Amino acid sequence: MADSARLRKLVSLLRADDVDAAIDAGLMDDGVDNAAAALPAADAALLAATRARLRAAWDARDRYRARNARLARRAAERAASRTIPPPTASAAKPALPAAAAAILARAKARATGNRPG
Repeated sequence: MADSARLRKLVSLLRADDVDAAIDAGLMDDGVDNAAAALPAADAALLAATRARLRAAWDARDRYRARNARLARRAAERAASRTIPPPTASAAKPALPAAAAAILARAKARATGNRPG
């Protein structure tokens, strides 16, 4: 009988358009669909339709949140790929190899008239 009274309360809350109170009273609990078979057809249909609408709305909300999370992750990945990596120790190599730097130094010394010792 408790299930019957609870279902009648759910139906009355839905007829009063108080969906929040119906949810709090257990509208989306497991077993409501099976227990609703004891109700008149119109009441059972009201419960089933309301549960289906809520389930569809909640699923849509979950998809929306997942989409936003996916878009944020992709945006972060794009932003990370666009940033220029900081120079590393290997990037700080001299512009010329040691041998070429020595040749350049001798050429500069000759040009200025200073002969290396």
